[in-house]
Amino acid sequence: MTEWQPLIARIAEGFGALGLEARLARLRSALPGRLVFTTSLGLEDQAISHAIFTQDLDIAVVTLDTGRLFAETHNLWADTEARYGKKISALHPRHDALEALLAAQGANGFYASVENRKACCHARKVEPLNRALDGASSWITGLRANQSANRGAFAFIERDEARGLLKANPLLDWSREQVGDYVAAHDVPYNALHDSGFLSIGCQPCTRAVAPGEPERAGRWWWEDEDKKECGLHVVSDGRLIRRNS
Repeated sequence: MTEWQPLIARIAEGFGALGLEARLARLRSALPGRLVFTTSLGLEDQAISHAIFTQDLDIAVVTLDTGRLFAETHNLWADTEARYGKKISALHPRHDALEALLAAQGANGFYASVENRKACCHARKVEPLNRALDGASSWITGLRANQSANRGAFAFIERDEARGLLKANPLLDWSREQVGDYVAAHDVPYNALHDSGFLSIGCQPCTRAVAPGEPERAGRWWWEDEDKKECGLHVVSDGRLIRRNS
């Protein structure tokens, strides 16, 4: 048994029976060091931000401003800061990495191949995420198990060996309907694009609305095969899914 497994077991005991606020409070009280919550300002992340901000928890809330987000996402960012009186810190891509990417691919080269798209995601999201998590002991995400087949592999609390920290997924067992009910009940600000069929929102060129009956992440990188639809935030360097530790 490794040194972190007893801690994970203590946090996970009864975790599923707790409400969102209690889950976030438990994570903050049980986990040592700096906790970072990375938000894309999607519906799940807005629910988590609400639970963090209204309890004034000592959890850093950070977003990755890729440079290609929707205007509606930036508007929500401003509205959220105004609603809670809190700042959401931003990490941006390194200018030299973007200049090299655009020189190699052109403005929209990510459409040409999966390799190109992953290179774009790495420059705009993965590398800034690594800086956001530098010095953190734990990373909180808005992942839900039923967002995609891949994401069903995760646990409430697990070890991210690639980054050397603990990863917590407090909404893992929630459905999208539960998240929507929570957001409505607490009058949490949300992205206006959700009302136009955009269920999962990322960068503007890589996101479309979904048709009735499509999976909620069908609008992300829609031109690619379903099994390739991860940006690299939740996979290891060789592209494999980071799975639950046994």
